[in-house]
Amino acid sequence: MHKDLLRLMRAERAVRLHLAVTLVAAVLAGLLVLVQAELLAGVLSGRFTAAALGAVAAVVGVRALLAWTQGVFAGRTATGVKSALRRRLLARLRELGPGGLAAHRSGELVTLTGRGLDGLDAYLTGYLPSIAVAGVVPIAVLVRLFAADLASAVIVLVTLPLIPIFGALVGMTTKAVTERQYLALSRLGGHFLDVVRGLPTLRAFGRARYQAGVIRQVAEAHRSATMRTLRVAFLSSLVLELCASLSLALVAVPIGLRLLGGSLDLTTALLVLLLAPEAYLPLRAMGTRFHASMEGVAAADAAFAVLDTTGDDARREGAGRAAPRPAGPPEIRLEHVTVRYPGREAAALEDVTLTIAPGERVALVGESGGGKSTLLHLLLGFVEPAAGRVLVDGADLRELDPAAWRARLAFVAQRPHLFATSVADNIRLGAPGASDEDVRRAAEAAHADFVAALPQGFATVLGERGANLSAGQRQRVALARAFCRPEASVLLLDEPTARLDGRSEAAVVAGTGELARGRTAVIVAHRPAMIDLADRIIRLHAGRVVADTADAGPGTEPGIGRQGERVAVVQGESGGEA
Repeated sequence: MHKDLLRLMRAERAVRLHLAVTLVAAVLAGLLVLVQAELLAGVLSGRFTAAALGAVAAVVGVRALLAWTQGVFAGRTATGVKSALRRRLLARLRELGPGGLAAHRSGELVTLTGRGLDGLDAYLTGYLPSIAVAGVVPIAVLVRLFAADLASAVIVLVTLPLIPIFGALVGMTTKAVTERQYLALSRLGGHFLDVVRGLPTLRAFGRARYQAGVIRQVAEAHRSATMRTLRVAFLSSLVLELCASLSLALVAVPIGLRLLGGSLDLTTALLVLLLAPEAYLPLRAMGTRFHASMEGVAAADAAFAVLDTTGDDARREGAGRAAPRPAGPPEIRLEHVTVRYPGREAAALEDVTLTIAPGERVALVGESGGGKSTLLHLLLGFVEPAAGRVLVDGADLRELDPAAWRARLAFVAQRPHLFATSVADNIRLGAPGASDEDVRRAAEAAHADFVAALPQGFATVLGERGANLSAGQRQRVALARAFCRPEASVLLLDEPTARLDGRSEAAVVAGTGELARGRTAVIVAHRPAMIDLADRIIRLHAGRVVADTADAGPGTEPGIGRQGERVAVVQGESGGEA
């Protein structure tokens, strides 16, 4: 049995109750087979009168009731386990943050939390009850057979272990094949979601037809993996059925010969013939349901792998940790900070030391991949340094309550995510208690005047990811979201004017200038208009600070001081220079 799932079920009280009822009902229904066989053997041999058929009918009715009870509570068990696992999985994904999720494709996670965990139904409603039945009923049948006929009982005892042995041999192959099938399903779901999200770009560059071919190949790989899994499952059923049939033949043939020879009475012969199949049936059912449940087990393994992903426990536990001082814009200082992502040899940031004064506006510039976004994620608490430390007003960021620290931040991403809800709700995402008037003021400050032209104004429901807005409009909604957090004393922006036209860029730059006033601001920028907002320009190359200059004002190249003199340039190990 899956140890992690069992621990989860023990932790959930309601699930424990439903599972207990399920197992008890399954075992009682199995044990009633012995009573049913005794009554039938007696009636057919003439030892009992025909009135005993009423008792047989009653036993059958009770078994049906127990089967119904088992089905109902097994369904509740499955629902409870999947809900608890999804809650834990979603909470873990939220705790990991963007840095921890970099190793996972969003489409694969969507497939896992949806279709993947639904595959646990077969495991929870079929395989678990069958384990309980297989552990009790065959033993009870053997005890009764030993009491009725020693020779038949010995044959059953010798042949019974063959079913789990052959089942285990086939099960090893089944597990590997099913894991490959689930990986193919995850790959298909992840790639399909990525293609759908990037469809406008693919169409713009004429690559949509090529990606359709790639999806066809991935779908074919999933189909092939599914067919291999089905072939192994059918082979398993054949092996188990053949083994059980031969074992029953070894019991039935001697019984018939002894009955003809007069050495065995009819009642005992009928009882043995009725009970012998029931000794093998639970093991055969367990083997069949094992194969049916393997897809869900593979999904559970993937889910617990995400739950067990190495993360920063300190980031998860905010209780009892110091809250950052809320008074005014803070001083932020990085001391010999190095950041490494799992699976990558090169450091995203290496030995970075810099100080950002309270209320200072700093622009981070440099080529893509230089470490600018990593520095923002470091300040957001999404990643932690492998070496060095980040100080906020002299306190180590790792020692601060992450929720309290993030309450002081306003973050505008390069590609802000808008949800399928109203414009107003998207703006008040970071401040759920904001009034309608607060939302309108924030939109006005962000130059989001286009909202008035929408069909229902601020009540207009947007498409997922803001599908019915332009890139510039989405960016201004994100700025308004930041304006709706007046208590924020630190502003973090990740290339907010990327991919915008001149008019949209001017609106975003104007809004950003107002938003940064009186706050400590760190702006990742490439465009001159956004760089001109900064008091200071820091150039990053290959994860290192290679230049740290005061801004000379509009139109001046980074690296030239306000009086025209060239400031000192810091060289990295790579020899790059700004």
